[in-house]
Amino acid sequence: MTGPARRRRARRIALGTAVVLVLAGLNGPWLWRVGSEKYHEYEINRPEYKAENGHWKVFDLPEGYRQNTIHASLLHTGKVLLVAGSGNNQENFDAKRFDTRLWDPEKNTVKRVPTPTDLFCTGHTQLADGRLLIAGGTKRYEKLKGDVTKAGGLMIVHNENPDAPVTLPAGTLFTGRKNGRTFVSKDPVVVERARKVFDRRTGRFLRNEPGLGRIYVEAQRSGARYETGTQDNYRVRGLTGADARNTYGIAQKLALDKKDFQGIKDAFEFDPVAERYVKVDPMNEARWYPTLTTLTDGRVLSLSGLDEIGQLVPGKNEVYDPRTKKWTYTRKARQFPTYPAVFQMADGRLFYSGSNAGYGPADVGRDPGVWNLRTNTFRKIPGMSDPHLLETSATVELPPAQDQRYLVVGGGGVGESRKASKKTRVVDLRAARPRFVDGPDLDKGTRYPQTSILPDDSVLVSGGSEDYRGRGGSDIREARLYDPRENTFDEVADPHVGRNYHAGSLLLPDGRVLFFGSDPLYGDAANTKPGSFEQRLEIYTPPYLYRGDRPALGAGPTTLKRGASGTFPTKDAASVRAARLIRPGATTHVTDIDQTSIALGLKKSATGVTVTVPKNRSLVESGWYMLFVTDREGVPSEARWVRVP
Repeated sequence: MTGPARRRRARRIALGTAVVLVLAGLNGPWLWRVGSEKYHEYEINRPEYKAENGHWKVFDLPEGYRQNTIHASLLHTGKVLLVAGSGNNQENFDAKRFDTRLWDPEKNTVKRVPTPTDLFCTGHTQLADGRLLIAGGTKRYEKLKGDVTKAGGLMIVHNENPDAPVTLPAGTLFTGRKNGRTFVSKDPVVVERARKVFDRRTGRFLRNEPGLGRIYVEAQRSGARYETGTQDNYRVRGLTGADARNTYGIAQKLALDKKDFQGIKDAFEFDPVAERYVKVDPMNEARWYPTLTTLTDGRVLSLSGLDEIGQLVPGKNEVYDPRTKKWTYTRKARQFPTYPAVFQMADGRLFYSGSNAGYGPADVGRDPGVWNLRTNTFRKIPGMSDPHLLETSATVELPPAQDQRYLVVGGGGVGESRKASKKTRVVDLRAARPRFVDGPDLDKGTRYPQTSILPDDSVLVSGGSEDYRGRGGSDIREARLYDPRENTFDEVADPHVGRNYHAGSLLLPDGRVLFFGSDPLYGDAANTKPGSFEQRLEIYTPPYLYRGDRPALGAGPTTLKRGASGTFPTKDAASVRAARLIRPGATTHVTDIDQTSIALGLKKSATGVTVTVPKNRSLVESGWYMLFVTDREGVPSEARWVRVP
C-alpha cells in the first residue's frame, strides 16, 4: 500500500471512528437500553435461571374474545370461567353488554358464554356437584358527587294494610307533605302486608306493624333546589281513600351526594358441562361485593354487599341450600365490610381475617376473629400488625389445611387512602389462644397482592400496587414464594405486567398459575391520563417445573369418600413424597375463599400410590378437587380430578 493510500485509509478509519463515537454518544441510552433488555431476555430464559426462579409468559386471547376480566373460577372440566359482566365500563352497562368467556388452558381455546345480567362485582363459590354458585352483581353504577344532577336517595315505603301486599311500579311518584317536592321511583317494589301484633298475655290486639319496602328515588328535575334537608312523609300519587292512608313513604335527606353502586338479588348456578348459566331463586337481599362461603353441610353463606339503593347490607346474612335452590336468613345479624375474607374452619366455626375490599364503616366489623354462626358469638383475635391497613389485603389458608394457619398479606387504608402495609401476619387457629404474629415483610407496602397455593405447599405472592388502584404508577412487578414451614420469602422471577385493582390469580391443573385483570385509575405516573383495563393474561411457571421429569400419576378412582382410600398407578412411586387435594379457586377482588390444600395419607407400592382422605367434613368440603402428588424435589404431577361426595 502506498503512503498516500495509507494516509487516506487512516483518515477514513479516523473519520469512521469519530462518527461511531458521536452516534454512540447520541444514542448511548438507547444502545444501553436495548443491550440491557436483550441481556435480561437471555438471563431469564436460561434453564438454570428458570429452575431457580420460574418463568412468566404474557399472552392475549384472540381478538374479539378479550374482555375486562373481573372474576375467574377453575371448573372441574379443567376450563377457566372468566367473568366480566359490564367490566367496570358504564357504556357496556348502559348497552347491556355483559361478557363471560370460557378458556381451555390445555387447548388454548376460548368460547363466549351468554351472560344473563350484569355479574360485575358478584360473589361465587364451588358447589358440591361441581357447579359454580354466583350471586349478586350490579343494578346501577356509582355517580361521583360532581356527576350527580338529580337529588335522590332511599325511600322507605310503608304498608299498614294487614290484608294485602302493595306493588308499586317503577316511575311511581312520591310527593312530600311538608316540602312539597316530588320524587320518582327508579325500580318496582313489593311491600308485604302489615303484621298484626297482639299482647302475648291477654291476646288483645295492639297494633298493625307495617310492611316495609326500600326503593331508590330521584327528583324529576336537575338542580340543588330539589334537595331536601330533613325527614318527610311522602304520599303516593295515584292512590286514594284507604289505600292512600295505608301506603306512604318516609325519606331522610334526598340530596346531590355521591351515589354508590347498587346491587341485585339475582343468583345463578353455572353448569360446567352444559357451559351455561342456570337461574335459581334470588337472594332475599340485593348484594354488590358479597362473599360466598361454603359451610360444613354444603350450604353456602352469603355475606355483606351493597344493597339495591347502594347502602351496606346491615348484617342480614343468608344461606343458600343447593338442594332446594332457596335462600333463608341466618337467625341473627352480623355486619362486615364488603368482600369480607370469611373462611370455614376445621371445627365448623368461621374465621374472619379482617381482609376486605372496602365499602363499610371504618369502625364496624373490621376486627379479625372467630365467629360461631349458630350462636352468633364472635371472639376477636389480637396481635394484628397494621390493623387499620387491612382493606385490599389478601388472606390465604396455609397448606396443609390441617395446620389451620392463615397468612394475611399487605393491605391499605380505608377508601382511597395512600397508606399501604408491607406486613405479613400469621395466625395459628389451633392454638389455645390464637394470636397474630408477623411473618416476613414485603419489599414495599402492598395493596391488592395476588396469592395462590401451590402443590409443593408454597404460596405464590405477586403483584399489587403501593397506592390505591396503582395511582402514581405504583404497580409492584415482584413475585415471592412463601414457605410456611420456614416462614420465609424467596425472590423469584418478576412478572412483566402490573396487576392492581380487579386482578387475580388461579392455580391450574398442570401446576402453573394464571394471572388476569388490573384496573388502574390512571395511565401514567403523573396521574394525568385515564387508566385502561389490562386485558392480557399472564402465566407463571414455578421453578419446580424446570427441575426434571415430573411424577406421572395414572388414572384411578374419580370419587374418594371421606375416610376412604384410592389407588393410582405410577412408575414413580418410590420418589413420591406427599399427596394433596387442592380445591379449585374462585377469585375476585383479592378474595378467594375456596382455596385450600389438604394433606392426604400416603402409602406406596412398587406400582402405585394409595391416598387416604381425612374424615373431617368441615376440613374436606364436598366437591371436586385436584389431586397432586409431589416428589422429593417438590416437583408435582399433573392433577387428577377427583370428587368428594
